[in-house]
Amino acid sequence: MVVKTHSKGRGLTGLHVGASNVRRYFPKNISVIELQLDHLHIQCGLKPGFWDGEPEIFDPRLCAWLEAKNLRPQPTQPDVPLALIPAGDNSFRLRPVVPNDRDRARTAFPPAA
Repeated sequence: MVVKTHSKGRGLTGLHVGASNVRRYFPKNISVIELQLDHLHIQCGLKPGFWDGEPEIFDPRLCAWLEAKNLRPQPTQPDVPLALIPAGDNSFRLRPVVPNDRDRARTAFPPAA
């Protein structure tokens, strides 16, 4: 699924997952997901509003990773698309997205074996 970075101000960058992705990939009975950010694995809590109009994930470690990778929103590019790839029960890999020569999105890194 393609998600986008979302900023709530300086030093608070997270992911906007989107309501349709939430309905499809996130059961309402979970309150925590695992994100695989390169070699870093973190658990992020999901707020109750995640399923009710606020489909966003914020975590200080996620914010630091996004900013270290220069994936935070910029004035010239407010939303940075990222691939959030299911990797098991309540687990997802987060990867940058780059357009290929046919203008379709694909991940910048090959999937793990």
